[in-house]
Amino acid sequence: MRDVLDDIARWYAEGETFGLATVVATFRSAPRPPGAAMAVSASGEVVGSVSGGCVEGAVYELAHEVIASGTPLRRRFGVGDDDAFAVGLTCGGVIDVLVEPVGPGTFPEFGDVAASIAAREPVAVATVAGGPGVLGARRVVWPDRAAGSLAPGEAHAERLDAAVDDDARGMLAQGLTGPRHYGPRGERRLDDLTVFVQSFAPPPRLLVFGAIDFAAAVARIGDFLGYRVTVCDARPVFATSKRFPDADEVVVQWPHRFLGETDVDERTAICVLTHDPKFDVPLLEIALRTPAGYIGAMGSRRTHEDRLARLREAGLTEEELSRLRSPIGLDLGARTPEETAVSIAAELVQLRWGGSGRPLTVTDGRIHGDPA
Repeated sequence: MRDVLDDIARWYAEGETFGLATVVATFRSAPRPPGAAMAVSASGEVVGSVSGGCVEGAVYELAHEVIASGTPLRRRFGVGDDDAFAVGLTCGGVIDVLVEPVGPGTFPEFGDVAASIAAREPVAVATVAGGPGVLGARRVVWPDRAAGSLAPGEAHAERLDAAVDDDARGMLAQGLTGPRHYGPRGERRLDDLTVFVQSFAPPPRLLVFGAIDFAAAVARIGDFLGYRVTVCDARPVFATSKRFPDADEVVVQWPHRFLGETDVDERTAICVLTHDPKFDVPLLEIALRTPAGYIGAMGSRRTHEDRLARLREAGLTEEELSRLRSPIGLDLGARTPEETAVSIAAELVQLRWGGSGRPLTVTDGRIHGDPA
């Protein structure tokens, strides 16, 4: 929903009811992941996508249907050998799509959700997506509060809501989106009721150290991938917003001091592009002891070996050093700053999804894997 938020927030503010289609389950090589969304206004305007074009026409019609009826629908789209010309996915995958009417009367908490996403405050939306419950019933969960109910008017609502609140907060902390299954009263040992939890965690951070031309390209592609990008360098003449227009912030400070004062979590990516020992070593000494999910450093193999020796002298263990990805990026033969940025981005994507980094033409099996 984040991709279509600006448009649907405008429709909502204007008092309009629109159809919101969300991918709530995928099987095999589905083109888009759970949480992918498409919205259709009452006037017929379309934003977003649930399949990259395969079933959007059918979803468009369903959206108008739910706008008129006020009743959510869940539909499965796939294709088999005997049904190749029906509406379906040419990739051979299967997706389940929940199509809901959304407006001030059907989703009164939406304004608060949109405001939290815009302010980069964590929020999760839990929606009944299947089973014996009320299809489309919602509960909005923040770290410190919740609103709405997944079983409105039912005696067991409090138990179900409490179970989902706990799980939604755990998923929100990890930035996870997907279905969870419960008994009708929130029993975790049962799977009668399907609740789709969509997490809107703040974007992961990309910390780029070294205000060089390569950093500008990395900041640009990091912004494209959805990271909140910070460029840091101790030299004020180079670390300027004008030189890094795609960064969310540009910091003039010694890199190791800045990192030591910065919150780092498992989704944080750290790119050290200075390849200067007086910056690199104290910075990496701190970085390799954080929970950052990615730590890469630029430099030749000779520079890397010298860097490792200096870090060992600083007291880092072999286990800590094994987390360092250096030379940074995948082997694409990159030379220019832009090509190098692509190789770094490719390594970030590979780390997230567990890909092999090999050409798809020489692999087999599923194309779209689960998160690593």
